[in-house]
Amino acid sequence: MPVQLTYPGVYVEEVASGVRAITGVATSVTAFVGRARRGPVGKPTVVTSYADFDRRFGGLWTGSMLGFSVRDFFANGGSTAVIVRLINGGAPSQIEVNTLTLEASASGTWGASLRARVDHATKDPGSSSLFNLFVRDGATGAVEEHRNVTIGVTDSPRDLAKVLQNESALVTVKTPGAGRPTASATPAGGEDPWGDNTPATNYPAGTQGDDGSALNTSAFEASGPGSKTGLYALEDADIVNLIVIPPYKSDGTVDTTVVGKAAAFGEAHRAMLLVDPLPTWSDAGTIAGTDLSATVGTKSRNAALFYPRLRQPNSLHDDQVESFAPSGAVAGVIARTDAQRGVWKAPAGQEATLVGVAELEHRLTDAEIGLLNPVAVNCLRSLPSAGRVVWGARTMDGADRLASEWKYIPVRRTALFIEESLYRGTQWVVFEPNDEPLWAQIRLNVGTFMNNLFRQGAFQGQTPREAYFVKCDKETTTQADIDLGIVNIHVGFAPLKPAEFVVIRLQQIAGQGAV
Repeated sequence: MPVQLTYPGVYVEEVASGVRAITGVATSVTAFVGRARRGPVGKPTVVTSYADFDRRFGGLWTGSMLGFSVRDFFANGGSTAVIVRLINGGAPSQIEVNTLTLEASASGTWGASLRARVDHATKDPGSSSLFNLFVRDGATGAVEEHRNVTIGVTDSPRDLAKVLQNESALVTVKTPGAGRPTASATPAGGEDPWGDNTPATNYPAGTQGDDGSALNTSAFEASGPGSKTGLYALEDADIVNLIVIPPYKSDGTVDTTVVGKAAAFGEAHRAMLLVDPLPTWSDAGTIAGTDLSATVGTKSRNAALFYPRLRQPNSLHDDQVESFAPSGAVAGVIARTDAQRGVWKAPAGQEATLVGVAELEHRLTDAEIGLLNPVAVNCLRSLPSAGRVVWGARTMDGADRLASEWKYIPVRRTALFIEESLYRGTQWVVFEPNDEPLWAQIRLNVGTFMNNLFRQGAFQGQTPREAYFVKCDKETTTQADIDLGIVNIHVGFAPLKPAEFVVIRLQQIAGQGAV
């Protein structure tokens, strides 16, 4: 009784119901890690459309396959992507504004299009320290305005270095210089203030930036897990469900070491890695007889391999049809399937069409698919009625000879979805009194979450008892566990498995003879 009873009368108390709704997490947030023309380096950045990616990371670029994968992802139904831009060397462009030196916010030749202007039309015309700085990105047309800023003024709330650090996406201060810079010349009538005018009405980038060289294994591994650099910059992302590493080597492949590290990261963070085939693969029999784990770098239950590559027009090469890695497009199909049917539906079949794919690099027959499917190679194929579709739904641990319980992608992803949802939805349990009242609340809330999934058709079984169970009581949590501060929650579910093989038995029957 929290209220002290001191006077005669009626006291009203609100009693907690014990209901704490567990919300299912997102299922198709896809991380793309690789090289981009522009954008923040080593920082996971969320984009929600290809136009957003184009604006922030420069879109398609001949120096990287990342843009093509992101394009295919959104074209096929993806909604949320997390981009990690990596570089190997490189340098940012610089702009000399009198003695003030501005530096592009990230490395790359994109900074060569930056220009700056200065004027003294501030809130205090008599001030000798205030000025306005304008920065324009010639590639996008974006203009930043930073008004009433100062340089070298003690305790100034508008110190330029701090203002740019907090507000600018284009530049930072490299060298503050001495005092405020000279105002830019006023353009003549009809002149573009950002043009190449005489006298100069703006300050162009002087020192040109550098994109660096092609990525290598070190760029991805960086300092390893926990460093939050390279591939592990994804540790700063709130949630990632799918991981795509577009080919970055000159031969169109990804180092097997990087694939292995990415698969391990996926296992640690409840995400799936989508693996691309080698460009040299052409014969189904040879592929089926290959040690795939050694060839591509992993056989993780949190990874899936798709074959063959896609043939699409390349707008950077006059729309010539070229080969591209399929993982970005497949990630989009997975996202679309999740939105339409749920994470428990296999992202394959006639509904799993590949949008924007003119053709496949190899047209597979039933016999060839029959060789690849048993070794956990998910095939992409062309069907006369549906077009190009995904025609496989196995994890890399799903080869027939392995007899794994995580054979199918939807089964594994459903488990990851439940794990992540319960991990986030039971944080309130920490430090609660570890006894029967807590256990009852856990059973109520976790059971409600699982029952909602059952009602959506996520599990096998005609009744909740057949579909799932939630157990948290004195049998799962003994006195020894209580003494150690442990509460054990056991959750089980009967997963839906795809109808991978449909068998139709046709039989003649004798006609009914006349009596």
